[in-house]
Amino acid sequence: MIRIALSRVSRVDAAPGHTIGMMAGSRIPLWLKLSWTLWVVLWAPLYWRHYGPRNFLWFCDIGNFMIMIGLWAESSLVLSWQACSVLVVQILFTVDLVTRAALGFHPIGGTGYMFNDDGSNIPVGMRLLSLFHVATPPVLIWGLRRLGYERRGLLCQIATAWVVLPICWLGWSEKVNLNWVWGPFDRPQYVIQPPWLYLVVCMLAYPVVLFLPTHLLLSRLLRRPS
Repeated sequence: MIRIALSRVSRVDAAPGHTIGMMAGSRIPLWLKLSWTLWVVLWAPLYWRHYGPRNFLWFCDIGNFMIMIGLWAESSLVLSWQACSVLVVQILFTVDLVTRAALGFHPIGGTGYMFNDDGSNIPVGMRLLSLFHVATPPVLIWGLRRLGYERRGLLCQIATAWVVLPICWLGWSEKVNLNWVWGPFDRPQYVIQPPWLYLVVCMLAYPVVLFLPTHLLLSRLLRRPS
């Protein structure tokens, strides 16, 4: 079943006249595919046990699984899709994390839990697992340099967001605040009311503020798939 799924992704990713994925010879080294897969196999059950299955609705967590698929399928579409989804946020996470570690303050926010600044008392081991946010951007950028940037990734991520964000809002309260559908970072907001209106703002703002700028930049800097 896995082999069939990966072959389908490769077929979708290839435009007419293009050589399909693995048949053209591997462009992603086996060690990277195996390393990312091993990481997901170790990370997923630990996250499930500590946070529960709902945590896998975070875009960054969805990204871990999708990047694994994209690496094995050598799919520029899947990696482009995930770049639109998480690249900006993961880079900002890294900047905030490094600044807090080096200079003692958070210029952006969102990584307070990594230092227990928010009093969440998350076990150190679980916090260390969150360092995948730092590894994701170089893996995505390197993969896209090898495979090319597929412009359809933007539409795939917008469609994903418009499915996932309402699920997060309907399924869990502001205490959980998955994908920040109740307020930025871990702070519920009460300015935009009623609460469903803030969900609509998120569904419009994510594509405009995060996904589209990433798409435009990668479209300019990276070649199309060949």
